[in-house]
Parts: sequence; C-alpha cells; structure tokens
Amino acid sequence: MTKAEIVSDIYQKTGIEKVVIQTAVEEFMDVVKDAMISGENVYLRGFGSFIIKKRAEKTGRNISKNTTILIPAHNIPAFKPAKTFMSEVKEGTKTK
Repeated sequence: MTKAEIVSDIYQKTGIEKVVIQTAVEEFMDVVKDAMISGENVYLRGFGSFIIKKRAEKTGRNISKNTTILIPAHNIPAFKPAKTFMSEVKEGTKTK
C-alpha cells in the first residue's frame, strides 16, 4: 500500500479533504523521523513501536578484493508491532 492509497482510504472512510489528510500523514511521518533521528523511540499503543536498534562494530569482507573491512557500530530504525497487531495479522482478522 502506498502513501496515496492510504490517503484515499482515509478519505473514503472519513470524507476529510485529501489535501488535509496528505498533510497530516506527511507530518506524522516527519514527527516520527525527527524523533528517531534525535534518538527517541516512538510508541503507539495497540499498533507498535518505532525503535532504534544499535548494531555493534563488526568485521566484514570485501570478497572481490579478498580483504577485511571494519564496519563501525551504528544505529538503524526498526518497527516492532504490538502483540494485538501481530495476532491480527497472523489470523488475518481485525478485532475491535
């Protein structure tokens, strides 16, 4: 599902103007992104958490040159779904 499809789906369910919905969706994404860039996790009860995972320093290989390289420690963004969300996806049904 694309951002445009999300906007259309919300429009069909609520009747709110698409421009307003698109602005709200984009602002939500900006808020989540800015929070994670500043090192904060974002928790949405019943949906899931946008978290920062820390990757340790490790040694990798450049197989074309047959050399080892050092990959420094770094952070990556991740999403951890809530338990209720996970069970709904597994079952293929929505509970409310």
